[in-house]
Amino acid sequence: MTEQLGRQSTSTDLKSDDHTFASLDPRNDSVVAQHPIADQQAIEKAVAAARTASKWWDQLGFQGRRKVLGNFRAAIATHAESMAAIISAETGKPSDDALLEVMLAVEHLDWAARNAQKVLRRRRVGAGLISANQSASVGYRPMGVVGVIGPWNYPLYTPMGSIGYALAAGNAVVFKPSELSPGVGVELARLWNIAAPGHPVLQTITGDGKTGALLCSSGVDKIAFTGSTATAKRVMAACADTLTPLVAECGGKDAMLVDSDANLDAAVSFAAFGAVGNGGQTCAGVERIYVAAPVYDAFLSKLTTALRDAHAGATDSSTYGPMTLGKQTAIVRGQIEDALGRGAKAVLGGLDSFNGPFIDPIILTDVPEDSTAITEETFGPSVVVNKVADMNEGIERANASKYGLGASVFTKSSSRGRAIAEKLECGVVTVNSVLGFAGIAALPFGGVGDSGFGRIHGADGLREFSSVKSLAVQKFSAPLDLLTIERKARDMKISRWMLAKRHAKS
Repeated sequence: MTEQLGRQSTSTDLKSDDHTFASLDPRNDSVVAQHPIADQQAIEKAVAAARTASKWWDQLGFQGRRKVLGNFRAAIATHAESMAAIISAETGKPSDDALLEVMLAVEHLDWAARNAQKVLRRRRVGAGLISANQSASVGYRPMGVVGVIGPWNYPLYTPMGSIGYALAAGNAVVFKPSELSPGVGVELARLWNIAAPGHPVLQTITGDGKTGALLCSSGVDKIAFTGSTATAKRVMAACADTLTPLVAECGGKDAMLVDSDANLDAAVSFAAFGAVGNGGQTCAGVERIYVAAPVYDAFLSKLTTALRDAHAGATDSSTYGPMTLGKQTAIVRGQIEDALGRGAKAVLGGLDSFNGPFIDPIILTDVPEDSTAITEETFGPSVVVNKVADMNEGIERANASKYGLGASVFTKSSSRGRAIAEKLECGVVTVNSVLGFAGIAALPFGGVGDSGFGRIHGADGLREFSSVKSLAVQKFSAPLDLLTIERKARDMKISRWMLAKRHAKS
């Protein structure tokens, strides 16, 4: 697995020697900190410690775990500013954006801790007429040790969608953060030790892509991965050797649909945020906008005005920061060149928007649907705005992508918005907002197609890190004794009669 596990650089870019590597501030390439590269021995030691700690964690039960997770949540909130400072230094995003990420992570951790018992506790299910003598129930057990491989674009919020829910479900976690943002993971493990000193239920290992590959084959009970689709395929192949289950949250090419009756000012405000927020480095942001013909010109004019003064920069007063991953700049430039070469127009910015790792907003129009600016994830502050006749055409174009992560719909009628949303082939849709789901911890998140599989967040996220355990308890002898090698003719006669009366056509 030579490519990094996640949206990460090549390991040679950051290595200081064979045993350590430096994390860099992408705004100026200054060294933030040095971190060890965990080898196989270190990973085996971490997984073994997690395996032992998981037994203690399991025995605490839901209420005991909720109390410890409450202490963990409080530790993160208490040190929110210092955590945000690390996020800002390692990703280059403004400090307010980094603090917002901390806030969202804390909310998800809180929801998971408070709702784990309600979602995962054993519950009765109907046994049915033929098994009326049985008491049936379903419960959920921790899987054991979960390996989490995190991304760099939201280095706390995104992995917390796996870490928090896995912990609440009773698992121990070994966290491998991106090598672009290892300090976030190190700080998270430090704060865990404040909440539960002496119990390595949450550990962080740092390193490059080889470290992530070793974690995949370390014998953990599940891998939660966030990163590119191409890398997810390699992770899946590594997990296959040990039949380690995987939940994968991969790339997106999220579409926004703007109907002719939409509130254009609101749609433009959300479009601007979704397109360039976090430098466009958001898998569920806005990369394609399909606008109904009657309002296309007005929408495009308003969006151009809204983004005209937005800019990338290295200070907290900047709209957003640099490309955290240096090579992403070339990917964005390549897509702009492809679109312009195929006849697209840049109504804002263009090739002159590039200044080292900083890219000012770019709006492209009349982009052919087979351009890479349409077909491939951009992950930068560039957005395509194309005209469609109506929402039926918008739905068709939105669904033409191999990615199916998220989408948004803007229309005056909520019922119409819901109807359009149901026709979009993706994991999450917001109506009259963008990324509105991110703060709703009860909503599961994940994609279809090349955007991955499995879910984090919500009840489905808790179950994602649990093993289903079914239980049938016989209360009394069956009136019809069919589970025997000496069935009575009478019992079979009655069974045949019941089958015909209950299920056969007359």
